[in-house]
Amino acid sequence: MNSSASDNNQKDLAQKAKEYLLNKTGDSHQSDTSGASDSASQKVRGLTNILDALLVKGKISTEQYNTLKFESVNTSKSVETLLIEQGILNNSQITEIIAEMKGIAFVTLRDYEIPTPLLNKFPKEVAESTMAVPFMESDLRVKVGMKDPLDLQKIKYIESVVGKKVDAYFAPEAEIKTIIETRYGAQIGKEVSEALAAVGNFTLLDIDKADSTESMADIESAPLIKVVNMILNYGISHKSSDIHIEPRENIISVRFRNSGILAEKLTLPKKLLPSIVTRIKILSNAKIDEHRVPQDGRFQVKDKNSIVDVRVSIIPSVYGEKIALRLLEKTYGIKNMEELGIRGISYARLNDALKKTQGIILVTGPTGSGKTQTLASSLKILNTTAVNILTLEDPVEIRMDGVTQVQVNSQIGLTFANGLRSFLRQDPDIIMVGEIRDSETASLAVQAALVGRLVLSTVHTNSAAGAFVRLTDMGVEPFLLSSTVNIVLAQRLVRVLCDCKEPYNAASEQLSELHTHLDALHGVALYDENDKLKLEFKTDTQNVTLYKKVGCPKCNQTGYIGRTGIFEALKMSEKISSLVMKKASISEINKKAIEEGMVTLIQDGYIKALEGITTLEEVVRVKNE
Repeated sequence: MNSSASDNNQKDLAQKAKEYLLNKTGDSHQSDTSGASDSASQKVRGLTNILDALLVKGKISTEQYNTLKFESVNTSKSVETLLIEQGILNNSQITEIIAEMKGIAFVTLRDYEIPTPLLNKFPKEVAESTMAVPFMESDLRVKVGMKDPLDLQKIKYIESVVGKKVDAYFAPEAEIKTIIETRYGAQIGKEVSEALAAVGNFTLLDIDKADSTESMADIESAPLIKVVNMILNYGISHKSSDIHIEPRENIISVRFRNSGILAEKLTLPKKLLPSIVTRIKILSNAKIDEHRVPQDGRFQVKDKNSIVDVRVSIIPSVYGEKIALRLLEKTYGIKNMEELGIRGISYARLNDALKKTQGIILVTGPTGSGKTQTLASSLKILNTTAVNILTLEDPVEIRMDGVTQVQVNSQIGLTFANGLRSFLRQDPDIIMVGEIRDSETASLAVQAALVGRLVLSTVHTNSAAGAFVRLTDMGVEPFLLSSTVNIVLAQRLVRVLCDCKEPYNAASEQLSELHTHLDALHGVALYDENDKLKLEFKTDTQNVTLYKKVGCPKCNQTGYIGRTGIFEALKMSEKISSLVMKKASISEINKKAIEEGMVTLIQDGYIKALEGITTLEEVVRVKNE
């Protein structure tokens, strides 16, 4: 049988299926149909296959019906996934169709103003575990939008929580997650409000009604200590890297940084600022009566089986003293190179550089790009009893056993330059300088490398090639750089997608962007641990699956869990050395490095996006940092 005859037979079968389904569903509920909309719903009620329902409702053609069914079998993808990828339906529309098939009402939650008192009766943990939120209630019943209103066990659980009968509706999962994220996001605010009940009558978000005449003795009480503890506990439990307590004109804003992104989770009355600042100063051993100059300190918090170092920075502002807390969990330890996300040619080049006994290894990138962790991971490889390693840092963030670590203290004259000068008299084999900030430190680092030491350090530049120009601007002679620098590693941190991620077909613009950057690699082929090809991208690739964030309780509805690095490793070669000697521009050095096989930051990021590790949007966001 030829293909044309086969296609015609498939069309005939699909059409007969449609007629059968129409007759079957139409007859079984004929008496219930009262209008065009109701009739359409009645016709799909009782169907178990969404493709059958879409065919009956005229949402897809017979050709699409056959194609989707064929693709689902051959790609092992669900029909729902294919419908979304091909832009036929979105998640909300799919849920609505399923609701019609099950004969259960569908509700769009964004159409309702959900009262806060109702949400307060429905804890966040319940909403996350049942994937349901209430949107309306009466004396005896409560209406709830659910992902799966057919789950009777969850409905009974909700009824036991709210103490009322539940009317369950189908609701879009994305809308449920949005409400959980936005309406429950200030849960810490409720807890803090309860803790401060003994301080005075006020509403957290309406500070104008606070009693401004309340005495300091009342404010500096146990509830204030509890508030500070809650802020710390929230940051630690949510794996925040930083907490910012910022005074503004009328309020105190408390923001938490997770995976590099700051978000406000709490506001407090302005009158509490002196007490909170005093509490932090007591913990960090700072001067309580000093309010005019910046102060630094640190303290530790024990969290279950881990110890968290809290680095404190306090600075004066026009609205009062601002506090920044850096959270460093000791039990995380020092990551292996593989955990950092560096691999392939970048990993090979860095590994080769670490085997050398002299020269300079530079790591570049903006603040918060993971440079310190990369240096610590490098020292972990080098740290043996056979070598003397000294580090000079500001501050010492990651403690390393077997390594002599010194913290810069400019107030007593212990600067990077002075410390490095003293290091050279300590018979070091390896020196790590936290950052090369000035010409004196740069010159001393080069001198140390010239006399046979291996020096690791960081420079603030946007690319690997930019490090040479930066050091030249500091006054280091180009011929010294060309003879001492072994490798320059540039890096950024991108957020890692949670397992709740969803696949989709790349749009034409995205595919074009991928080809623009990856075609220069003449093909990308990645293999799994069993040497099976898991990813291939060629110059003629036209269909690509990417991934987007979704959000779930595991990732706190953000769609991301943790971060990983994207890297580029520029290895010193004869041609690169020649360009450095000529004081070539960043673009010239970068061009030559790419010709010699360097995988750029953007290329490494896009490869990780193709693997589903991160998103294209995340790579684009960080590449311009």
